[in-house]
Amino acid sequence: MEFYENRAKRPFIGFVLLWRGIKRWHLRRQTQRILQGMSDERLKDIGLRRGDVE
Repeated sequence: MEFYENRAKRPFIGFVLLWRGIKRWHLRRQTQRILQGMSDERLKDIGLRRGDVE
């Protein structure tokens, strides 16, 4: 049996999925902070209300 036949196909997929989840959470939180800092008029310009941001 050769080496490539006896190893896991994707041994680090758990770490990859964890990293993607953390990255997605961070970007979502960053966007939320930016939107919370905007005035009501600017939020209205992009079609959002203050309640949508929270």
